[in-house]
Amino acid sequence: MARVLSLFTPSGRPTLGNLLGALRPSAQRLTADAARTDHVYGIADLHALTSPHDPALLNDRALELAGLAVAAGIDPERCVFFRQSAVAAHTELSYLLESTAHYGEMQRMIQFKEKSARHEVVRLSLLTYPALMAADILLYQATDVPVGADQSQHLELARDLADRFNRAYGPVFTPPRAVLPATAARVMDLADPSRKMSKSVDSPGTIHLLDPVDVVRRKVMRAVTDSGSEVTYDPAAKPGVSNLLAILSACTDTPVEALSYSSYGALKRDTADAVIALLEPLQQRYAAIAADRAGLEAVLRTGAEQARALAAPTLAAAKRAIGLTAA
Repeated sequence: MARVLSLFTPSGRPTLGNLLGALRPSAQRLTADAARTDHVYGIADLHALTSPHDPALLNDRALELAGLAVAAGIDPERCVFFRQSAVAAHTELSYLLESTAHYGEMQRMIQFKEKSARHEVVRLSLLTYPALMAADILLYQATDVPVGADQSQHLELARDLADRFNRAYGPVFTPPRAVLPATAARVMDLADPSRKMSKSVDSPGTIHLLDPVDVVRRKVMRAVTDSGSEVTYDPAAKPGVSNLLAILSACTDTPVEALSYSSYGALKRDTADAVIALLEPLQQRYAAIAADRAGLEAVLRTGAEQARALAAPTLAAAKRAIGLTAA
C-alpha cells in the first residue's frame, strides 16, 4: 500500500500559501485516498530550531499550526497526526543518515545557501537538517511525498541517502517519489510577486490564515499589479496579475484559463472575496479547536504513540544494518 507523508514546519504564522500549497491539498488527498493509502502528517517543530526562536512562541506556533491543519481538513481519525519532536526516532535516524551523507552535498543545498547568506551566525543544524528531513521520510517508509519546487532538492537527497545506505548496509529504506504540486502551490507575495509568500518573512503582502477579514481584503486590494491594463496569465511578463489569477483559481477550483477580466480592480475584488470565503470558515473551525487546547494536545499525543509504533521497525532495521546492534 502507498504511504503519503507531509510535515509542516511552525517557523512563523501560517499563510495563504501554506493553506493552498500544503494544508488543503493534504486534506483533499486524505479524503480521496484514505481507503487505499496510509497517510502520515505531522508538525516538524525540530526544523524550526535551525534559526533563532523564542521557545514559548515555538510551542504556541506548533499548536497553532496543528489546529489549523485539523481545521483545514486533516482528520486525525483517518491518519497518523503527530508532533515530530515527540518521536525520538527522528533524531536517532537523522544521525545515522548524517553518517551516510557527504559534507559537500549538504553544503550545496539551495536553501542552506540562501538562508545562511542572510545570517552572520549560522547554526550547524541549518546545514544538517536535510538529513533530518530525509529521516522524517525514510523512517515511515513513505512512498509518496508532496513537494514544491523549493523542496525538490531535499527529496532527491532523501532518495540518494536511501540508495546509498541500502547499497552499503542492505535493503532498509524505500526510496520515496515526489508528488508534484497542483496549481497555485507556490503563492507569491502580494507586495513583491518575485518572491514566495513566506510565513517567516514580515511583509505587507503576506496573508496570514488568522488575519481578520478586513485586513485580508485590504492586502488583496493593495496587491502589486503590472504595467498595462490587460488581465492575462503570464508569470514572466505579468507576475502580479498572474499571482492574483492563480490565487483566485485555487480558492474557487476554477482553471486559470476560464477566468476572464477586463480590469485589475474587478480581479482584485473577486480574489479578495474568494480568499475571505475560504478563510472565514477555516477561522471559525480553528477557534473551536483552539478553545480546547488540552484536547488538541491529547490528539497529538495519541498520534505520537502511533508514529512511534510505525517508526520502530525501520529504526531497528537501520541500526542492525549499520552495525549498532546484533544482526
